[in-house]
Amino acid sequence: MHIPEPVKRVLGWYDGERPGVKANLARLLMHGRLAGSGRLLVLPVDQGFEHGPARSFGSNPAGFDPAYHFELAVSAGLSALAAPLGFLSACADRYAGAIPLILKANHADNLEVSRNQAVTATVRDALELGCSAIGYTIYPGSEFQYEMFEEVRSGIAEARAVGLPVMVWAYPRGSSISKEGETALDVVSYAAHIAALLGAHIIKVKPPSDRIGMPEAKPAYTAMGRDFSMLQVRVAHVVESALAGRRLVLFSGGPAKLVEDIYAEVGSIAAGGGGGSIIGRNSFQRPREEALIMLGRIADTYLNTTGAGSLR
Repeated sequence: MHIPEPVKRVLGWYDGERPGVKANLARLLMHGRLAGSGRLLVLPVDQGFEHGPARSFGSNPAGFDPAYHFELAVSAGLSALAAPLGFLSACADRYAGAIPLILKANHADNLEVSRNQAVTATVRDALELGCSAIGYTIYPGSEFQYEMFEEVRSGIAEARAVGLPVMVWAYPRGSSISKEGETALDVVSYAAHIAALLGAHIIKVKPPSDRIGMPEAKPAYTAMGRDFSMLQVRVAHVVESALAGRRLVLFSGGPAKLVEDIYAEVGSIAAGGGGGSIIGRNSFQRPREEALIMLGRIADTYLNTTGAGSLR
């Protein structure tokens, strides 16, 4: 199979990595509508664990069935489907080879307010399911952050040893961070940087606001002299924070929002050099045909937009 130049460029960011890891990264980058573009469009379905089944799937009851999400991801031509162990186990054999899978291997639920995650799956589980990657969440700023960093770093080492790349969900939260501060530009950039330093190959963050959450960081941002009122400039900075753009940074879709707002946000992510989108609730909480149209337009946006390549 011919590997296009955009994918070769991305794989070059991981020079020195194990061949198996780079091969699986190539599989992700060469699948679906965005194949060959150097970007990813992923469907994550871990919200049932995180928020509860009714809040996640009640607005579109077809979503209670894992097969619905497999079919949605395949029909939309997405790069991958990311989900917990039981979810993937329900359908992975039936859809073997149809869509690359990412096993989400740690979780928290909404029944307990602790800012921690439990490890709920193993690297061996990912291999048995035929996954192309494994994923973990970290909460920088949590009172449990160092325990999580150690668990995730151990998981990354084990995954790399068997050729699996790792996606890290980097979500700042903790008693010292306000709800608004969780998406502050400096805080999101810090979280992306931490994920990269832990060894993440792909990083997932929320789109950053123009807020600066840490007072001590304000002089540095002022000195940069950039117009951080523009989302694409903020996205470019988050990407820059991930080893000068040498790691794929995906941006989440967040809670359900108007489709035009999604298109505008994705346009800014693409223009800022983001590595793609990982959109769950805004996909599966919509009627299937509406979701397919939306995902198709998102893919077209990434295919037709040149990002901030100067950062790479």
